[in-house]
Amino acid sequence: MASAWWPCLILALLSGSVAFGFPRNPSRLLEKRSLQEGVVDGIEVYSTKISCKVTSRFAHNVVTTRAVNRADAAKEISFDVDLPKTAFITNFTLTIDGVTYPGNVKEKEVAKKQYEKAVSQGQTAGLVKASGRKLEKFTVSVNVAAGSKVTFELTYEELLKRHKGKYEMYLKIQPKQLVKNFEIEADIFEPQGISTLEAVASFITNDVLGSALTKSFSGKKGHVSFKPSLDQQRSCPNCTDSLLRGDFVITYDVNRASPANVQIVNGYFVHFFAPQGLPVVPKNVVFVIDISGSMRGRKLDQTKDALLKILEDMKEEDYLNFILFSGDVSTWKDNLVQATPENIQEARAFVNSIRDQGMTNINDGLLRGINMLKKAREENIVPERSTSIVIMLTDGDANVGESRPHKIQENVRNAIGGRFPLYNLGFGHNLNYDFLDSMALENNGFARRIYEDSDANLQLQGFYEEVANPLLTRVEVKYPENAILDLTQNTYQNFYDGSEIVVAGRLVDEYMNNFKANVAGHGATNDLTFTEEVDMQEMEKALQEQDYIFGNYIERLWAYLTIEQLLEKRKNAHGDEKENLTAQALDLSLKYHFVTPLTSMVVTKPEDNENKMALANKPGEGLEDTVIPSTVYLNSYQQPPPPPSYYVDGDPHFIIHAPEKDDAICFNIDEDPGTVLRLIQDPITGFTVNGQIIGDKRDSSNSETRKTYFGKLGIANAQMDFRIEVTPEKITLWNGAAQSTFSWLDTVTITQDGLSVMINRKKNMVVSFGDGVTFVVVLHQVWKKHPVHTDFLGFYVVDSHRMSVQTHGLLGQFFHPFNFKVSDVHPGSDPTKPQATMVVKNHRLTVTRGSQKDYSKDVRDGTKVSCWFVHNNGQGLIDGVHSDYIVPDLF
Repeated sequence: MASAWWPCLILALLSGSVAFGFPRNPSRLLEKRSLQEGVVDGIEVYSTKISCKVTSRFAHNVVTTRAVNRADAAKEISFDVDLPKTAFITNFTLTIDGVTYPGNVKEKEVAKKQYEKAVSQGQTAGLVKASGRKLEKFTVSVNVAAGSKVTFELTYEELLKRHKGKYEMYLKIQPKQLVKNFEIEADIFEPQGISTLEAVASFITNDVLGSALTKSFSGKKGHVSFKPSLDQQRSCPNCTDSLLRGDFVITYDVNRASPANVQIVNGYFVHFFAPQGLPVVPKNVVFVIDISGSMRGRKLDQTKDALLKILEDMKEEDYLNFILFSGDVSTWKDNLVQATPENIQEARAFVNSIRDQGMTNINDGLLRGINMLKKAREENIVPERSTSIVIMLTDGDANVGESRPHKIQENVRNAIGGRFPLYNLGFGHNLNYDFLDSMALENNGFARRIYEDSDANLQLQGFYEEVANPLLTRVEVKYPENAILDLTQNTYQNFYDGSEIVVAGRLVDEYMNNFKANVAGHGATNDLTFTEEVDMQEMEKALQEQDYIFGNYIERLWAYLTIEQLLEKRKNAHGDEKENLTAQALDLSLKYHFVTPLTSMVVTKPEDNENKMALANKPGEGLEDTVIPSTVYLNSYQQPPPPPSYYVDGDPHFIIHAPEKDDAICFNIDEDPGTVLRLIQDPITGFTVNGQIIGDKRDSSNSETRKTYFGKLGIANAQMDFRIEVTPEKITLWNGAAQSTFSWLDTVTITQDGLSVMINRKKNMVVSFGDGVTFVVVLHQVWKKHPVHTDFLGFYVVDSHRMSVQTHGLLGQFFHPFNFKVSDVHPGSDPTKPQATMVVKNHRLTVTRGSQKDYSKDVRDGTKVSCWFVHNNGQGLIDGVHSDYIVPDLF
């Protein structure tokens, strides 16, 4: 199984552009600093926070940087984030003085055409590009007026993969100046329980780290926080530059009382498998080593150093041989030999004698090694219960013998025939890495780039350690027949100690009572089957805390893993198969808002009163990326003015604000589920808003205790021939006969003449009709298996000044000025809720002081709003009686 060091979250950098950039010379840097501490070239970064929330290895990361331009002229500010190459960006927002530019994924051809048009018009482009061994750099810059504030927020997600017995989160820190509020925070939730949690920094002493760092773990939860003060950030006591420049690494592992763990949420499951304490399966290793002329010098010396160290770690039960290729192919021995002390000593002497020579014949070198392993198995030279591995290292492309990559790939595939894995190590960048990657993937292995650096020998040793201890071979994960859909990879050639197999899928029946998973494999001495039985009720209890981090993590984990594996399969597919794999991966990328190699991010941002565009492509390891990108558009959105004047939320509670009296009136409407109520109707502008009532999960015959909510909203404008239907599951838009459907998992902005619809993932939807009409629909989600509560919607009117005087409806009638007077306030039957007399619309009503919640800003907790409650379905306050507002359907 492929496993590697997968970093989780990286620090945001914020600096000036070239024109206003920071000088690299330290003395010049001090000269240009502002008298105000923490201000560099007029730009103050006053807050940087990296928040990483990990649930069952799936990491959701948010990088937020806030800055202000304290100069007396506009400045260009760049936001740089180093993020893991394995991560998928899911959102990016830019906010300048309250104006937010959010992201939206669109079809790939649209992106390509829009970007090419922008480039042809001379607009600037920023991008995601490779940044070192493990990272990609996301960069976007914006021009900020004097005195203006800017907030950059980037969100990305990834699955942490177990490497040498632990999960690692690697942070690259380089803020370039002192930051008043600097914080790294990681919250980890693992249902298996956390066994170890560590955090180290390469740039700070342990004494300082200890006072700035807090870490703790207990049971299922772990927490790490790093908050250095300004003094702790200084490179010396009186310096004004920062010492925060280096690596911050968090590592952890989980309890493994059982070798397997299955988790199920909302019909999706994930299955983790990592047995311990098994005897190591003997391995038969052929090292196929490039000794062509380009390996001369340090590269060959480092390769030999690594091989010598690997020989020290070989177990006596193992078998090995060396194949050397240049223009010709030579071998150490004619057949595999056992790793006895005598043979290891002879092997060391052979490795020391290796010299570079000639050309590069990859094809013949690989085929010699593969055939040697096949022969060893056929002639019983190696133990029956052993596993074979080919490890090939090269620093260039084939240039003698068979040199066509596709033909070499075909020859190797046919020779191996699925019998054992091939691992390809590409030394440096002067090679076709895509070829090495594709060839390894289709032979159950993986490729790894070895960077030309002083630690290249350690990189080689580190790779070998990953595959040095196979515990199981021919592993298959099985589930009940006809019970699973959309399963990710469930067969693996080998399971190596310190790694982990992860399988995810979807249950056909999410309400099934129990769930059984079997993992079968061949061990060193016998065949093994591990069975994990899951009781669904016990599972629900165990995972009730999962909202501690974020709710739909298993579904997103499944999507991440599926996309990753589809993209791997795509590398070796052709024709209809490749088109189908591409379509599947692209569809999931768009649905879950992942920026993958099939998608790209286009950022439209304000720049001197013009829109400028920046394209962000996700790079691969190869020399070329032939994928046509999709796009993310970032469109201007003006945040609605607070607070909402009229809204309905909850049971359903109608709230009418009276700002001139600094007060509010509230009333309820009690009607049966299925009833549709007219909330707003304006015959002049053509607006209508209707809402359909749903009930909770209580017995419908018990109407006294049963609560009702709005479960469906219809927003329409007859003049624009536009309709929106909103439910807790999805948002459907009709523009004439054309229909578009979005889920609450999307973050998307739809704009057309005079209309903007912005969906904020799992939070709310903002609908604006020009300047003067803005509605917000708030999504309330509850635990799906809750015995009583159900998901519902809230509706808020935050701007209505363009609505006509003829507007009516349960909310619309209050858009016009009206007066009321409250007097004779006295204690009621409940001493906490005084009663009073209200005179409104020529009616004298008895009202009760109470409070409701405004969820327009805080969906989870809401804000308390005190109000006078009008009884009897608002009778006397609303025009007519409440039944006058019942309509036959949503539109």
